[in-house]
Amino acid sequence: MGDPRLGSRLKELRTAAGLTQQGLADKAGVSRKTINTVENGVFVPSTVLALELARALETTVEALFFLKD
Repeated sequence: MGDPRLGSRLKELRTAAGLTQQGLADKAGVSRKTINTVENGVFVPSTVLALELARALETTVEALFFLKD
């Protein structure tokens, strides 16, 4: 199970960038369903996908991921 804070952060950055789930998926080279499942906290993306998402959103992986206390 993913962390719901990650999904919220991904959605926040995606909408701030003016992207739909499909738009982000296209830029990251994945399906819209993949973006949806990450945003809904179903799973945490792999390192490679995290890098692609960060690149697509013009941010850093650190802006998407965080360590739990």
